[in-house]
Amino acid sequence: MASKKLRRAGLPQNLCERLSRHQITTCQDLLRLSLLELMKVTGQNYWKVQKLLNTVSQFCAPRMQTVYEMKRKRTMNPSTAFLPTTLEDLDKILHGGIACGSITEITGPSGCGKTQFCIMMSLLATLPTSMGGFSGAVIYIDTESAFSAERLIEIAQHRFPHYFASEEKLISMSSSIYLYRELTCDGVLKRIESLEEEIISKNVKLVILDSIASVVRKEFDTKLQGNLRERTNLLTKEASILKYLAEEFSIPVILTNQITTWLSEGLALQADLLSPADDLSLSEGPSRNGAGESGYVTAALGNTWSHSVNTRLILQYLNSQTRQLQIAKSPSAPFTSFLYVIEKSGLVLQDSGQKDQQCCSWEGTNPTLQAIKMQKESCPSRRLFSETHPRLLSFPDTKDLLLQLRIALRCNELLFFF
Repeated sequence: MASKKLRRAGLPQNLCERLSRHQITTCQDLLRLSLLELMKVTGQNYWKVQKLLNTVSQFCAPRMQTVYEMKRKRTMNPSTAFLPTTLEDLDKILHGGIACGSITEITGPSGCGKTQFCIMMSLLATLPTSMGGFSGAVIYIDTESAFSAERLIEIAQHRFPHYFASEEKLISMSSSIYLYRELTCDGVLKRIESLEEEIISKNVKLVILDSIASVVRKEFDTKLQGNLRERTNLLTKEASILKYLAEEFSIPVILTNQITTWLSEGLALQADLLSPADDLSLSEGPSRNGAGESGYVTAALGNTWSHSVNTRLILQYLNSQTRQLQIAKSPSAPFTSFLYVIEKSGLVLQDSGQKDQQCCSWEGTNPTLQAIKMQKESCPSRRLFSETHPRLLSFPDTKDLLLQLRIALRCNELLFFF
């Protein structure tokens, strides 16, 4: 709440401009100053400064509301409470789609469709309300240079061929999506901090950050002392701002995350030691079944981050053609899985009759322990590792494998894994 801009607090324009010249633009900036400092900066007497402090404090303080008021807001206009994904079965389970006023995380291995899901949602948010959209703009923060304008147009033309039959509609839609490429942690944070004014001026109805993990894992080496704490603080700050924006303007925020691999038996390796380019790391942790006998792939950024998101959707591989979407964490939906394929029109759910035993259930309360399936031999670094160290991948016993991994590390032979 303290990150609110002073311009929205009802202060006189000339006072806001004077404060801005001293780099005082948010409620937090002003409330950190003493009375004497404020009197010097504003040129006002004690009583006016005291009144200014009270005004700003009341503006940024959280407002109490009853459960009835929250429910009444949603029932009065239920169409604005969720952004439909147009995946009918998924929307039904999620009670309407991607929830407004909260953060939804999309996680999974590379190539499973995370960015395509984001591109599809950015298209849907620009549609008129009569078609299930929000008739608004979209802010898309791209940290991996993965956004494709050509793919956006292709999805639009194949998913809504009649509506986007004219070039005018395509131009209107694409002009409503504002793309920012931020390749550093500092750039991402500054962009997030400046979103409030853009959301107001551009009538933004959806914010997408693809991906939250990319720049963080490149810049923070968790082997160095203090880096993990700094990384956690940065992620917590970004999540706090995004949650505030989602709640304040009642819009959905979608983030994408990467994956990490946990191995048991005391083997603790950091991501950057193995392959900085892969969205994969090795860390010490429990096995999927809790018996400490094997490793598993799960969402990156750790347990603290998992509590920062309200909803987590996992996209994963079943085979080269079919993928699976899981609702791993949701305040309103049960754990559910769907089969989907990626077509020219974007993500498409398969008919319920095509579901098989591979759509398994999962028991547990901690989403960070949810194992994610990867496509076998889909990563070039894994193929390179299998070619250079064939003996390591031939050990059936996990303990023998871990022993050989330690030996390879000591000999500086381990270049890539997975």
